[in-house]
Amino acid sequence: MNTFLTRPTVALAAALSVLSLTLPEPAIAQNSRLLTVTGAGEVAIPTTIAQIRLSVQAQGDNAEQVQQEVARRTTAVLEVVRDRNVEQLQTTGVRLQPQYSSQEGERRLTGYIATNSIAFRIALPQAGRLIDATLQAGASRINGVNFLASEDAIAIAEAEALRLATQDALDQADVVLSYLNLTRQEVASININNANAASPPVLRNVAFASEAAPSTPLVGGDQTVSATVTLEINY
Repeated sequence: MNTFLTRPTVALAAALSVLSLTLPEPAIAQNSRLLTVTGAGEVAIPTTIAQIRLSVQAQGDNAEQVQQEVARRTTAVLEVVRDRNVEQLQTTGVRLQPQYSSQEGERRLTGYIATNSIAFRIALPQAGRLIDATLQAGASRINGVNFLASEDAIAIAEAEALRLATQDALDQADVVLSYLNLTRQEVASININNANAASPPVLRNVAFASEAAPSTPLVGGDQTVSATVTLEINY
């Protein structure tokens, strides 16, 4: 089946083609100007959790006996820890290694040292007494204590830090545009660069209480949550 176009139809099609090529772009696109600003927000929240890392160590002449001794002490420490209803209890290291000495250029085996390491979390007010109890039960060394805020508190703080960062970006834009007698219009794009909690405070190399001493005092301080937001704003 053949299709024929009349001359008026052809002329109309050509005219529409030319029109589509020559129509001006919308006024917004022609006059669009963008200002890019980055805002920052920061929120400090109190830490309420202590993450404790400790080791149990034993040494002697016989590898098997050393391993049995460190296992016995570790079991005693774990019983104390479990009685306090700690969270995220886990073994973080198990080591048995020979010890050598050098005399007159000769390397001699002198014994073995075994180390078991564990980590756990507990509410901050209970942490000092639990540390003392683990030392009394057989722990050899406190490797460190991290102070943390709860996950719920961090999530709320992250949302607030984002809000502060967004407001900071808008305030910066208003200051610049106002000085130039310009007006802020709609936001063209949003980029959340980050929203996270900073590394928690860490306690290291602390002399902990002996059996006869009062409970070890621990003060966690604050954990900082920060965020940055970049906005592209039409003006």
